[in-house]
Amino acid sequence: MKIENSVALVTGANRGIGLVFARELLARGARKVYAGARNPVAVTQSGVQALRLDVDNPQDVAAAAALASDVTLVINNAGVAQVGGFLAADSEEVARRIFETNFFAVLRMSKAFAPVLKANGGGALLNVLSAASWANGGELAAYSASKSAAWSLTNALRSELSAQQTQVLALHMAYVDTDLTRGLDVPKTSPEDIVKRALDGLEAGEDEVLADEITQQLKRGMTAPRPSYLPQAA
Repeated sequence: MKIENSVALVTGANRGIGLVFARELLARGARKVYAGARNPVAVTQSGVQALRLDVDNPQDVAAAAALASDVTLVINNAGVAQVGGFLAADSEEVARRIFETNFFAVLRMSKAFAPVLKANGGGALLNVLSAASWANGGELAAYSASKSAAWSLTNALRSELSAQQTQVLALHMAYVDTDLTRGLDVPKTSPEDIVKRALDGLEAGEDEVLADEITQQLKRGMTAPRPSYLPQAA
């Protein structure tokens, strides 16, 4: 997937990683960038086309797919998080709300734009996931679970969309220095670095980008050989 002359749509593009994606796409020569946001007035980046898009709203998603019929790249970036474990009193309500945005909205966007991408030659989907897809210590329990589900969704979409030559890329990273993590005293990577690595991977034809060292360490741990005392594949 080449960025130059592409037509991209970024969800949650009014701030954070989404805003940086919009800027970097323009810098790399994208012909048009649709900047999706619940409130398009909040989109202040010059050079983009603001688009009213609440990814939790099926009518908004359908309208966006009809309007942005020239899209060749969809970046599913919009996401929510909330601190708390599964034994908290409100954990079911929190999980439902987080899954609605972090999982079901990604599914909704992918279904709506898959025919658009096919009509425009295949293009690509880039799903913004997390190192939390693979590790859940309970402090962000529902968020981690939703990103794990979204990772599984991304892998399935890659298989289902291969016939129409749509590239599907999973972007994983640990903490990024955005509004979402402002109150957390943890090591953070700049959103500019994350976005550059993501788009480099997209242009290189990769299926997955591990955008920082913490994420790479987690993935290496997942793929390490099984200890001898665990059952081995025949």
